[in-house]
Amino acid sequence: MDDDEAIARSLDGDLAAYEALVARYSALAHRTATMLGAGDEAEDVVQEAFVKAYRHLAKFRRDAPFRPWLLRIVANETHNLTRSRGRRSDLTLRLGATADPAAPDDPESAALSTDRRTRLLAAVRALPDRERQAVICRYFLQLSEAETAQVLDWPIGSVKSSTHRGLARLREEVGNELT
Repeated sequence: MDDDEAIARSLDGDLAAYEALVARYSALAHRTATMLGAGDEAEDVVQEAFVKAYRHLAKFRRDAPFRPWLLRIVANETHNLTRSRGRRSDLTLRLGATADPAAPDDPESAALSTDRRTRLLAAVRALPDRERQAVICRYFLQLSEAETAQVLDWPIGSVKSSTHRGLARLREEVGNELT
């Protein structure tokens, strides 16, 4: 069942259809919440986001894709959480999401790859918030510029400039191995 059918059936009261949407997007929503700063509380953020999405499903524009709409709710809930904490959470990125699909076989290459990944993640954590959010959405969550703009509720020009500045800072910090 595709998203449109699941949404239509959910609106008609079919909870199994909404469960299909939850199953389809739970991992992505959890990764989004974690990367945007929810840390250990990502599960709570995701649960609240799915509850809010279900409550507001009737307001969802049926001609729009569901994924960015849901991720916008996740981003809002994460923002609410981090704001209510009164402190900036440590960014916890799942290394599995950035793992090299072609992992090296020899220990030296593996060590170099791990070192590069560690330096990259530290540099991403150190980016200013807007640049970090844009880079995470574009490159870790693999969202388009339009989807990133929708998720972060920014104009597309802000997404482009924040992404560009973030990547420039990462290149300075980590080196040209990112290009």
